[in-house]
Amino acid sequence: MRQIVLDTETTGLSPHNGDRIIEIGCVELVNRQLTHNNRHYYLNPDRDIDEGALRVHGITREFLADKPRFADIAAELADYLQGAELIIHNAPFDLGFLDAEFGRLGLGPTRALVRGVIDTLVLAKEMWPGKRNGLDALCDRLGVDNSGRQLHGALLDAELLADVYIYMTRGQESLVIDLGASLGEGAGDDVRRDLSSLELPVLAPDADELAAHEALLAALDQETKGRTVWRRVGAV
Repeated sequence: MRQIVLDTETTGLSPHNGDRIIEIGCVELVNRQLTHNNRHYYLNPDRDIDEGALRVHGITREFLADKPRFADIAAELADYLQGAELIIHNAPFDLGFLDAEFGRLGLGPTRALVRGVIDTLVLAKEMWPGKRNGLDALCDRLGVDNSGRQLHGALLDAELLADVYIYMTRGQESLVIDLGASLGEGAGDDVRRDLSSLELPVLAPDADELAAHEALLAALDQETKGRTVWRRVGAV
């Protein structure tokens, strides 16, 4: 399965008000493994950047002045996303901006390019209702190192989200089998098994192991002046 973890940074909060994408970060997973076949674009929005957005990502219009426009990378991006499953945190936000950018070029919505979208914010709210479920909070909760995230950045955030998604969806880690569940709903919590017929192998020590054990007891005897617990147990 091919999945693309995607994040964007923008000039503001609303594509309907003319805000544009200024950064796109994409991280590829194939069968839940990072492939390092990633994509990263800085884009010239041809407009000013809101002060609130600038405080979030720190990307200035001056820095973007010589960067390509979305139209310059749209075909490459569409080809990269084609047929993949997208993983996005708060998907309506990023998809709204992508749809607006593709729409300016007469192209269809982003969902028409991909095989599906997973919104990790929705997934997190289902797993931890009532908790903080922003990316930083999820990194802290799941032990993902986000110490390098001083400002938002699309590629860094996509890399962090890839780790978060893998942790969130890795399934059962314990080797303990839930016997109650395997026996059905009415089995109850007190599940007992008759183990009287189970024969456990007993491995006898060899001569070298006995000699090493005796040497250890002798050293303990010397340290404790003959009060070694093992000697007392052996005498009972």
